[in-house]
Amino acid sequence: MPPAASKRILVVDDSTVMRSLLRSVLLSAPGFEVAGTAGDGESALRLIEVLRPDLVLLDVEMPVMDGLATLRKLRSRGYKMPVIMCSALTQRGGRVTIEALASGASDYVAKPNGQAGPAAAMQTLARELLPKLMALTSVDSSAPVLSLPSRIPPIIPRGECVASSPAILVLGVSTGGPAALDILLPALPRNFPLPVLIVQHMPELFTRLLAERLAQRCALLVSEAAEGAAVQPGRIAIARGNWHLEVLPPSRSSLSPTLHLTQAPPENHCRPAVDVLFRTAAAHYGSGVLAVVLTGMGSDGLAGARLIRARGGTVLAQDRESSSVWGMPGAVAQAGLAQRILPIREIAPELIRLVSRAPSVRNQPCEVTA
Repeated sequence: MPPAASKRILVVDDSTVMRSLLRSVLLSAPGFEVAGTAGDGESALRLIEVLRPDLVLLDVEMPVMDGLATLRKLRSRGYKMPVIMCSALTQRGGRVTIEALASGASDYVAKPNGQAGPAAAMQTLARELLPKLMALTSVDSSAPVLSLPSRIPPIIPRGECVASSPAILVLGVSTGGPAALDILLPALPRNFPLPVLIVQHMPELFTRLLAERLAQRCALLVSEAAEGAAVQPGRIAIARGNWHLEVLPPSRSSLSPTLHLTQAPPENHCRPAVDVLFRTAAAHYGSGVLAVVLTGMGSDGLAGARLIRARGGTVLAQDRESSSVWGMPGAVAQAGLAQRILPIREIAPELIRLVSRAPSVRNQPCEVTA
């Protein structure tokens, strides 16, 4: 069998230093080649028409046409190749990056800052960028994939409840998450009766900006998780970057469960980790946990989903076609833990259906909004 063709990457950045650094990273790894380079968005769009790259590395801030405008034009012209945004970890860079991720960018990498020299900068960038390139272009597909359809007929009969009384909704998501959350969360109605807790793999600045953006788009109240905050129905809390999010049981000082932020060691190379949230939610809510695993690299959430199912809870997973990377949901599906595997646009209606059929809310059906 002939070796697989290298994946062709277009590098777009107005900085010659950054273009050189990205080129060096790509040339250091087998399976990738630089299809071309551009210094602004307009030039990039012209090159894309000619080169048809497999993936685009796109700077956020550029002259002539910035990264967000370039991305939107790229998608409006029907190009579906993955796009990774290259962003500085600043307030402005973070806000634009969040908007880009919600607008169809697949992922982002932070530009190296404060490194000792070019070699250290290259090593830092390679450590963050290469796994994402591999996941988004399937260069790392040497591991066997089970012959499992991306969409499985419902295991839960349409006329039955999945838990005696769903009490909390927990979601885990990584690569492609902002776009997925941008579809799912605004579709939940104002009277959705469960607390919603989310772990999205992101740095601290980005999780706050993500929460702020979703707060403007959702009927439910959205905020970044705060230490000691009560777990309240109809409120969405997003785990703070670099902090695990746990659910603590009621105590003498609080009649309801509360949120706890901790910087315990990373799990699955992640902090926050989905497994931490799922595990602590299952410990307190048992069969009342309704969990959703969305698009993302790796298998964070797998152990937590297994525990939720063991406690009698319910697990849904996003399907392969609508996922940027079918790593996290794929791991849950291939382990036989997902009772349903659904396209992203069908998950919110399914959550509404499951919650509305629960005994505690059967006489208070959720409003279904267009």
